[in-house]
Amino acid sequence: MKRRTFIKGLVGSAVAWPFAARAQQAEKVPKIGYLAPSSASARAEVFRQGLRELGYVEGKNIVIEYRFAEGEFDRLPDLAAELARLEVDVIVSVATQASLAAKGATRTIPIVMANVSDPVGSGLVASLARPGANVTGMASMTAEVVGKSLELLKETVPKLSRVAVLWNPENAIFQAQMLRETQIAAGALGVVLQTFGARGADEFDRAFAAINRAHVGALLVLADNILILHRAQILDFAEKSRLPAMYGSREHAADGGLMAYGPKYDDLFRRAASYVDKILKGAKPADLPVEQPTKFEFVINVKTAKALGLTIPIPLLGRADEVIE
Repeated sequence: MKRRTFIKGLVGSAVAWPFAARAQQAEKVPKIGYLAPSSASARAEVFRQGLRELGYVEGKNIVIEYRFAEGEFDRLPDLAAELARLEVDVIVSVATQASLAAKGATRTIPIVMANVSDPVGSGLVASLARPGANVTGMASMTAEVVGKSLELLKETVPKLSRVAVLWNPENAIFQAQMLRETQIAAGALGVVLQTFGARGADEFDRAFAAINRAHVGALLVLADNILILHRAQILDFAEKSRLPAMYGSREHAADGGLMAYGPKYDDLFRRAASYVDKILKGAKPADLPVEQPTKFEFVINVKTAKALGLTIPIPLLGRADEVIE
């Protein structure tokens, strides 16, 4: 009797064990890698909010491993390799060079781009409709809209003939794409561009001094995480130099810059969260088309315009998505 009971117990355990193993696997918490050039941007929180709206709560049913280069773009490949070694389920990559670093680190882990200007031109995907391989996500198409930024600046200052362009050489691939498009737009508008690079806080003073020596009529600040991070210095320079300035990110205009134009970045990061959700539920990156921005924002700071002695044309004010008084 005891022997039969023992054998039943063994059989019962053998049957129960696969179910227990499957239950443990079902309870596995997905792990996301988040790779970005800087931790200063508030868009990581926008991404988390997007996840929460989809039912994911960090620390409960999802884990996020953050890796920030803090402006040192040459660190991105090593940080991407760290995430690959952790065997995260998905890598969310912010900006072109972070996405290239992620792709260089893994050919198997799905990668969701949160903000890349030209994924095809950068070699990240085969096409927007059919990305192929393990990369998909959101294209900001920022290089294409920078020409529009210059056009809006020219409308604000009709006699404008010389413009200084502030860019970040550390973010070489993305910024080079932006500069090419800016030069094309400048030729069409009859504007001469002069470019000035600054990689961080210690290089701004040199760049600002060179801009002042160039006697330009306006300033165009390209979209870049580091230029957003150090926007207080840039805004202070534009104010003291009395230069009308167009920026690539809303943050500059909100903090006192004259104007900003570009994609609605918060929307891109929320959409990136939806891509993560689809991949965690079984979708393959190769089958998810890359999305382009559908929302753009044009912000005008009228208070700053008055301080510069500028009168913003009424038609231009009518086209603005936001007017800061």
